[in-house]
Amino acid sequence: MNEKTLHLMGTVIKLWVQHPEAEDLLANAEVRLRDFEQRFSANAEDSELMKINHQAGLAPVKVDDELFELIKIGKQQSLITDSALNIAIGPLIQEWRVGFHDAKYPSAEKIQQLLPLIDPAAIQLDEARQTVYLEQPGMAIDLGALAKGYFADKIIADFKAAQADAAFIDLGGNVLTYGAAPQRAEGRWRIGIQNPFLPRGKYVAVVNAQNESVVTSGVYERKFEWQGKTYHHIFDSQTGYPIQTDLASLTIVSEKSLEGEIWTTLLFGKKAYEVLAELNQLAGIDGIVITTDQQMAYSDGLKEKIEI
Repeated sequence: MNEKTLHLMGTVIKLWVQHPEAEDLLANAEVRLRDFEQRFSANAEDSELMKINHQAGLAPVKVDDELFELIKIGKQQSLITDSALNIAIGPLIQEWRVGFHDAKYPSAEKIQQLLPLIDPAAIQLDEARQTVYLEQPGMAIDLGALAKGYFADKIIADFKAAQADAAFIDLGGNVLTYGAAPQRAEGRWRIGIQNPFLPRGKYVAVVNAQNESVVTSGVYERKFEWQGKTYHHIFDSQTGYPIQTDLASLTIVSEKSLEGEIWTTLLFGKKAYEVLAELNQLAGIDGIVITTDQQMAYSDGLKEKIEI
């Protein structure tokens, strides 16, 4: 048995590894993923992350190495100008609740109250003590934009350390490959890119990847309708409303899954042509854009790897 399917983190997770002790590796990976979910969740009141949020404006909270590491990376990336990534976005996520059964459209007054609370610069990190402090009461960190990529990289690192021959992880649309795919002459894994306008499992393209991550972020998965308009879950930190974008989905192909998470979110607020121009300047980062009017384009580095 060298594969396992888990229902965790609000999604379906598939793990596959080629190793003489595959079952043990998969069992350890499951324990690790359950532990990550328990500690990093912004929805479980007793998680390690929520301890930080509950102490906002009150006291710094000491956290373990991994949570500190991801918050530190998240803060750095959230402070980049024009970035659509903001790990301090928690109060907005909890107010809108997009993707949850109790989603709602907040009043303009409420959004104005929340905007001062979503400032990533107000996340204080103490390296020596390994503490995290949110300066204002009501602040809340949400790592949802980064966590799955971080987890995938950690699990693959464990598999590599155990000298696995090959491995594949799918954390609900966040895919990471290692080694050669079985029964494929050239050893590449075929990763389907979801068509954002069709039901799940209908693909618009296939990326042939090896030792690479394929991460897709889109406005089609988590959304709700209010007064005839559709609202998605990627927010503009300047306005407090979902980002206005011509992107239906953005896929990033990179070496590390966390990089894929970072770049899908960093770039989501830009126009499709700006995203492509930027991707073509980046070494080791490629991508596919699908626009809301059903156009698709991809960066130069994917020419040899993509099938339409």
